[in-house]
Amino acid sequence: MAAGGRASGRPSKKKGPAKGTGGNVRRSLEGKGATPPAHMRHWYKDKARGERIAREDRGGASSKAPVRQKRSEDAPEYIGGRNPVLEALVAGVPANALYVAQRIDNDDRVREAIKVAADNGVALLEVSRDKLDRLTEGAVHQGVALQIPAYSYAHPSELIEIAHDAAEVPLIVALDGVTDPRNLGAIARSATAFGAHGMLIPSRRAAGVTGGAWKTSAGALANLRVARASNLTAALREYREAGLFVVGLDGAGRVDIDEVELLQEPLVVVVGSEGKGLSRLVSEQCDVVARIPMHAAAESLNAGVAAGVTLYEVARHRRR
Repeated sequence: MAAGGRASGRPSKKKGPAKGTGGNVRRSLEGKGATPPAHMRHWYKDKARGERIAREDRGGASSKAPVRQKRSEDAPEYIGGRNPVLEALVAGVPANALYVAQRIDNDDRVREAIKVAADNGVALLEVSRDKLDRLTEGAVHQGVALQIPAYSYAHPSELIEIAHDAAEVPLIVALDGVTDPRNLGAIARSATAFGAHGMLIPSRRAAGVTGGAWKTSAGALANLRVARASNLTAALREYREAGLFVVGLDGAGRVDIDEVELLQEPLVVVVGSEGKGLSRLVSEQCDVVARIPMHAAAESLNAGVAAGVTLYEVARHRRR
């Protein structure tokens, strides 16, 4: 007979799990898991974004700056902030694009920056504030940023040619150990104001013409050529062979800057770092190492301030 057999008359037992909670008690004991990190909580993200925007409107810095990565020398730079961007555009700083935050609270500076950018053929891009944060590496941008191409440095000899073409006595500013781009920008501003024909910087362990330098210079770098030398000492030696005198600034100098007799001659003024002053090898290339006389309570001057004082003294002597 086929499989099956005779029924016993008793109801068959239903196979399956035993009666109970169905695992509900066990699942209820597991909880909801670990608290998600801050960046996954939309309520936290919205709150942080609102606080950041309010802080920027007050002119404060971002509370969390992104990790800085080493920038390629041919990568573009960015200037952030409404006043610096407008000043750069008006000064004719070469620019690729103007970035404006979405739903930005317009004021006269933003409107004028957009107008000047459009008149000069600079691309206008509307982006999120998060992207502006990344582009400016966490610096205060107030909703606007200007992209500028990587700076094209001159050869040191070109700075002398600029003076000769203008039929003027050469005046060049060299920086030794200045690593803060803001100091470079401030020195460029003073150099432009007092008639320098260019600025010389080392290619290693020194500040370059970055977005921070452009911002501090307030457009002065658009009118001042910057040369870069692989060996600053060798470049100064070549300047001396070309007939220029080298005057170094250092707090340990034995002559006050206003007593230096070479200020009316073809000149290279070397500005050292605020902390270390001039390096030994650079000092050896100087015809004179001078100091700025000041009150005993002040140990030293910022490099940008020292350069401004010295260049004013040079300009005063040359007006005689």
